[in-house]
Amino acid sequence: MTKKIAFWIFLIGTLSSAAVFLGATYDTHRQVGALTNVDKLSDQVVAGKRAFEKYNCNDCHTILGFGGYYAPDLTKVVQRVGEEGIRYRVKSPELAFANSPRKMPNQHVTDREIADLVAFFSWVGEINNNDWPPQDSKKRLSRGEQMMVAKVGVSPGAAVFQTKGCMNCHSLKGTGGTFGPALDKVGAGMSAEEIVKYVRNPKGVDPDSKMPPQKDNLSERELDEVARFLATLK
Repeated sequence: MTKKIAFWIFLIGTLSSAAVFLGATYDTHRQVGALTNVDKLSDQVVAGKRAFEKYNCNDCHTILGFGGYYAPDLTKVVQRVGEEGIRYRVKSPELAFANSPRKMPNQHVTDREIADLVAFFSWVGEINNNDWPPQDSKKRLSRGEQMMVAKVGVSPGAAVFQTKGCMNCHSLKGTGGTFGPALDKVGAGMSAEEIVKYVRNPKGVDPDSKMPPQKDNLSERELDEVARFLATLK
């Protein structure tokens, strides 16, 4: 290869890469408004972002993939634990994480600031981030579920219970969250059909329930599997 040919390969490659980069950048900026739901960017959402920064939440948590990796990512936290789950964890972390080896300090966040944080997290959770970060990716959880069934030998329902974040709120044999009731003997009082009905619409069964509906987090198959698993716990 001559120097002249090498020069033209370098020049064409560089210019082509630059054109693709600039085109992709322009296209991203063109879609920012739609992808991030700018029309829903209220004053309360902005106040929530300020509270998030005030208490240095990013030191321990990631959001949209950025931040510390000590605690869970918060991009989809509303979908994962619900608004009441967030309030409980922020207001009483010493109770919420009593069974966890990783603790969250009580920052004494005010009720107003907690409401603002919930609004902020709700807005962030609706951003079209192309399935990033992968922690709450349905594809990733599905693969994790399959690996647990194949390698660890747990039942499909038990795998769903662990990979879908049920243990963020509920515990089994002393392991898990404390926001929701322990489920060690849930099958003694509820059938699989009743569990399915409750998980789909908690407030429809119990108006005082603080559990968010799991319509988007669980497929019909996953809900059936986890309900059959829980129904065996007596």
